[in-house]
Amino acid sequence: MNLPNAHQQKELDEFTVQDQNITSLILMERAALEAARFIAKTYPQMQRPIVVFAGPGNNGGDGLALARLLYGMGYATIQAYLFNTKGTISTDCQKNAERLREECPQVTLIEVAQQFEAPSIGPETLIIDALFGMGINKPLGGGFAALVKFINASGAEVVSLDLPSGLMCEDNTYNSPSAIVRATHTLAIGLPKLAHILADTQVYVGQMHLLDIQLASHFPGEEEITFHITEKDYIKSLLKPRPTFGHKGTFGNALLIAGKYGMAGSAALAAQACLRTGAGKVTVHTPTCNNDILQIKIPEAVLQHDANEHIFTTPVGTDAFQALGIGPGLGTDKRTALAFIEQISHTAIPLVIDADAINILGNHKGWIQQVPPHSIFTPHPAEMKRLGICNPDSFSILLEAMSMARKNRFYIVLKGHYTAICTPEGHVHFNPTGNSGMATAGSGDVLTGILTALLAQGYTEEEACLLGVYLHGLAGDIAARTLGEHSLTASDMIRALPKAFAELK
Repeated sequence: MNLPNAHQQKELDEFTVQDQNITSLILMERAALEAARFIAKTYPQMQRPIVVFAGPGNNGGDGLALARLLYGMGYATIQAYLFNTKGTISTDCQKNAERLREECPQVTLIEVAQQFEAPSIGPETLIIDALFGMGINKPLGGGFAALVKFINASGAEVVSLDLPSGLMCEDNTYNSPSAIVRATHTLAIGLPKLAHILADTQVYVGQMHLLDIQLASHFPGEEEITFHITEKDYIKSLLKPRPTFGHKGTFGNALLIAGKYGMAGSAALAAQACLRTGAGKVTVHTPTCNNDILQIKIPEAVLQHDANEHIFTTPVGTDAFQALGIGPGLGTDKRTALAFIEQISHTAIPLVIDADAINILGNHKGWIQQVPPHSIFTPHPAEMKRLGICNPDSFSILLEAMSMARKNRFYIVLKGHYTAICTPEGHVHFNPTGNSGMATAGSGDVLTGILTALLAQGYTEEEACLLGVYLHGLAGDIAARTLGEHSLTASDMIRALPKAFAELK
């Protein structure tokens, strides 16, 4: 599923109108009808007072059409405010204002040109925010900023159409937080937008719901869209069948370099996930102090001992392996760092770099150029900030990940609620599976094991990222169905992997 920017969404709307031989008013009516259905289902009390704040553009037109449809459904008390302070109301907005006056005389419609007298709004009121959609490119100011503050202070629930007013479609780095509506629900019209799914804009979006308005499935220029949400059917198509006459050599020998003294659990979790994801053989290179723990915990894995008792100091030959995962529980000791850079700079097999391996590179940024192209990095946002130099907001961190992926030909798996897979070609694929219960120690080690196993079985780096991240999140969702999000652990995700595979099949 595509996530268009404001310009691309406008192009898609225009193409849909031409392709389906309809008017833009019909497209607006579709959006209003789907929004009305959502409100009727979510807020069925017909006596609930509704206040619609409509701007002068097409977002305002959506809101006025919605007011008319809600009145037709039986909602008794509706007030609509149309803000036309500059006399630049759009044609479709004007037509919906006229239609609302003609067909719904009991609905109070007030056009605000200068002075605005705020209505009385209590907690029982439902506010429809239709002031501004995707069109704004700078923070709201003046009277509109004051109106947003009034809405946010009202205590009422808010349904925003397409985007909370004041929130920009993508980059909100320098936006004014006090001038953005904090919605209870946001109804994304047609397709989601980037601001709907970034971590630090979610506080404004509330719960996001997608309204299907039957947009054209393809349009000229679609290939230029950067952001996408991975869909289940595509993931299912990536899953390779297991050869009936396959043997353990068929499914690859995966190498994991993981675990210092006190961090044997990271190595164990990565190895167990690697085995559960179908690798034919898993070898764990780890300090000798972890021997007894890992032999007991994962008897299926082969152990290869480092020369040092407590930390990783000895690079490993990789000719016998099909993929390498390095970093879980590794530590950042100076000797480990030197062994790490020697290891990866002489590794010719597919490579997953996680956890402390990322932290080592964050401490030695000049080493990044020695990392082989097409390596997979799996940072969380704080690790991504250490790797690069960027502002702390989600959009800036995402841009940094995209830049590093393009510049170095890496795959950057930026972990989060919607994990972002940044490709060397400049595309970003957001993963829809997973839940807050997965924000727990060891979850990243499980992902490293999954990705390494898929690479060992012959999946390309991009296939491994898309399938692995989806499986990881799906396993977390399956585990949470019975255990709940509060009680979820990394081991629960590993135990749910077989069901995740079964669900995809």
